[in-house]
Formats: sequence, C-alpha cells, structure tokens
Amino acid sequence: MSDNVIKVTNISKKFRLYHENRTTFFEAFCGIFDRKQYYEDLQVLNGISFELKKGEALGILGRNGSGKTTLLRILSKIYKADSGSVEINGTLVPLLALGLGFHPELTATANIYQSGTLLGFDKQEILTQVDEIIKFAELEKFADTKIKNFSQGMLMRLAFSTAVQVNPDILVLDEVVAVGDMNFQKKCFNTIKDFKKRGKSIVLVSHSIRDIENVCDRAIFLNKGNIVKIGPTEEVISEYHNFMKSQE
Repeated sequence: MSDNVIKVTNISKKFRLYHENRTTFFEAFCGIFDRKQYYEDLQVLNGISFELKKGEALGILGRNGSGKTTLLRILSKIYKADSGSVEINGTLVPLLALGLGFHPELTATANIYQSGTLLGFDKQEILTQVDEIIKFAELEKFADTKIKNFSQGMLMRLAFSTAVQVNPDILVLDEVVAVGDMNFQKKCFNTIKDFKKRGKSIVLVSHSIRDIENVCDRAIFLNKGNIVKIGPTEEVISEYHNFMKSQE
C-alpha cells in the first residue's frame, strides 16, 4: 500500500487573459463578433508531477508568476486542472490567504465553528478545540468579537490557529508561516515542526529560503510553470540560487 498522501500526475493549467483596452466605438463593436484578437492564453502550469509522503514536508520555490499559488489552489480544489490528475489521501487544510472563508459579521468563535464544519469535522470535535484555538491565537479577550473589528494581525493569528488546531492530515501554506509578532512566529514554527513530527504532511510555498530550509525535507523549483528541479531541499535551493544569479 502506498504511503503517499498526495500524488500529482502531469497536471497543466492555463488561463485566458482578455484585453479590453478598446479606444474606439468601432473596435468595441467589432469585439462583440471577434473576441480572439482581444485575448491570449497564459500557460501557468505545464505537466507537473510529484508525490508527497506521510510525515514529509515539501517546499515550493520560484519567482513571482512561476505557478506556485496556482498549484496550491489545484491541490486545495479551488481550481481544477485542465489535464492530469491529483490524488489526495487524507484531510487537507489550505492557508492560501489568511482569513479566507471567515465571515466578517461572525465572532471569532462562530467563525471557528463554521470553518471546522466546512472542513468536515463534526460539532463535538470542533467544540473540544475552540478554547485551545482561541488561546493559541492569543485572542481570549476577543472570542465573542465580530472579526470585522479585528486587526490584520489578529485575523492572521486566528486563521493560522484554526488551521493547525483542527488537526488535518495535510497542511498547505502559501507565504503564511511568518504571521504576527516575533514571539508568535516562533510559536508557529514550533507548531509546524510538531505537526510534522506527529506524522502529518506539509506543502509550503515561500520566498524565504530560511523557511524552506527549516521546515522542508524536499523541494520543487518552479519556473514559468515547469519543474526545473525536484529533490533534497539543499540541492533545489542551490539550483534556485544559481538560476537567480544568472538573471542578474
């Protein structure tokens, strides 16, 4: 039996970009009948394949626009790949945009219940976690406050705490490890490391090489939607550094 929690096979994704800058009435009128000249297809991912094992942390490196976030959104079922397949074995929680899915008119406690329910956890299971989530986020005084009144830092702490405390099998992080102040960042890293020690799996996108080094066993270097290198973290980081130097 395979110990893979994620298996990605030859996935590709493109987006259609429309150009609407039409300066005359004639151009706008013609565009109704001929839209082809006003859009282009952007290939964001091209034949991506990899596997993630139970208890493993995988980092994803690349410049802006390389396809990192799109890949995570496909893993999280926010986007659907144009081709290829994605197999997920276990509960996956994505933190692609901190606070994504939170309702501003609900309190912190109510949002925890809502998020847990959407992730498929039963009410009793969520009930046992609420106090710990609030405590971890250091928001005891604000548990019954509507989150529309939260600062960005408070919202980030609540989102991270909710994700890690509901105890998923796979945690997907997009540039969200360094949330809050320095002490809270340290707590986040310790929590992620403990998460991994308990046999959980992590996919981490970050521009911080230090974060990738500290957390990940293997890494992927993406460029223009293609995998340049996949392998041990140190080797991939070295390849990434060499590439960046060649672009100077």
